[in-house]
Amino acid sequence: MASENAQKAEEPKQPSLLTQSIEGLGQGAIETVEEVGHLVTLGVDVVRWGVRRPYRWHNLFFQLDFVGVGSVFIVLLTGLFTGMVFANQSARAFAMFDAQSLVGPTVALVLTRELAPVFSALMVTMRAGSAMCTELGTMRVTEQVDALETMAVNPIQYLLVPRVLAGLLMVPLLTLLFDTSGIFGAYVVSVGTQGVSAGTFISRTQQWLDPIDVYEGLIKGAVFGLAVTLVCCFKGFNATGGAKGVGKATTEAMVTSALSIFILDFIVGVLLH
Repeated sequence: MASENAQKAEEPKQPSLLTQSIEGLGQGAIETVEEVGHLVTLGVDVVRWGVRRPYRWHNLFFQLDFVGVGSVFIVLLTGLFTGMVFANQSARAFAMFDAQSLVGPTVALVLTRELAPVFSALMVTMRAGSAMCTELGTMRVTEQVDALETMAVNPIQYLLVPRVLAGLLMVPLLTLLFDTSGIFGAYVVSVGTQGVSAGTFISRTQQWLDPIDVYEGLIKGAVFGLAVTLVCCFKGFNATGGAKGVGKATTEAMVTSALSIFILDFIVGVLLH
């Protein structure tokens, strides 16, 4: 009897649910800070190796084609229907105040400042970012990255620099295409189905839309493109655990990229205003 009591006394107490929750939040915060630190370090390495010779133009142009040209159709299609939907809803709302003439500038301002860079970056994330992460993760788990190092080729310069530069350069251009497609879609819906005159739509849009609004969207597009490609390359480059690990890295890259787009959208918007 005495021995049983002694064993019970020696058993450690299980932490309470509150303690476990606090520990889980703290551990998650620590892991997030560590991952951000590793990501920033990788970004510094990309910049450092990006300005060093040899310049691998062929790799860069291939990634520009993959990230930019390959995403043109989906960006144009998304922009077209986004502009059409937003114009349709805006026209209904403005009709309550007999202010349908404001549909054009409203859609144009929202597209150029917010929707175009955000949606363009999301499209690039889903189409090109996932492919980048999967490709780099496969190369990592099959030791192809180690083979490059064995051949005295720096994998960051050879694999990551062209991809990050492609995102930085092409997402702003895709944002411009999204702007054009979205405003055209808004024009078709406003003039064709909502009774807004073509002259009113164009003149009001020219009146309210300033070049600074377009520049803001381009700046956001560049920031989003840099963040998305850097996150996807980081996750794929550090993937472990075979095929399962590559799939996990790709999932994490998509979630992290999407969250980073929305967080950076707020931060950049505050800084620019």
